[in-house]
Amino acid sequence: MSPELNFHRQDIQIEEERTVYQGFFKIKRYRLRHRLFGGGWTDTVTREVFYRGDAVGVLLYDPKQKAVVLVEQFRTGALQDPNTPWLIEAVAGSIPPGESPEQVAKKEILEETGLKVETVHPMMSYYVSPGGNSEKFYLFYAIVDASLAQGIHGLKDEHEDIRVRVFSLEECWQALETGALNNAMTVIALQWLKLHHHEL
Repeated sequence: MSPELNFHRQDIQIEEERTVYQGFFKIKRYRLRHRLFGGGWTDTVTREVFYRGDAVGVLLYDPKQKAVVLVEQFRTGALQDPNTPWLIEAVAGSIPPGESPEQVAKKEILEETGLKVETVHPMMSYYVSPGGNSEKFYLFYAIVDASLAQGIHGLKDEHEDIRVRVFSLEECWQALETGALNNAMTVIALQWLKLHHHEL
């Protein structure tokens, strides 16, 4: 599917752009107008956008053992979860200025699992929550030997405490069905794998 879009960047008028919070993350406030599908322009709209930079995610797959390597770690954004804020996820990390998504993907695999890969393969890219968040996610997969995946990893200076977990494909499909995996990046990656694992 290659949908044609009616509007592009020239169909927006930004009247004001202001940083209203700058900490570990950043929030900007915009006053803007944009074209309407029925013709004309909106009135001035005020919106805040959360900026945290773009990120990568990498699903590690072992086609010989039909196994997936995931990681378990504490996530501040899941503090309100009634069960636990420790999530099981694909490897992921933020993209610093000057580094490509592929470079970051390989670096994060090593930091979070101790595994070294030569090649990562693109799955897709997507906006995480574009109603108010600027983050774009670049999703990859890499072929690994799951028998080498073990231990606790992460960078101490980034307060990371990451445990490596290995799951069979059947366990992953069941987790998708039951909702046991509850973060979008990992769900999207595993759904992609469910469609394509026979080709890998």
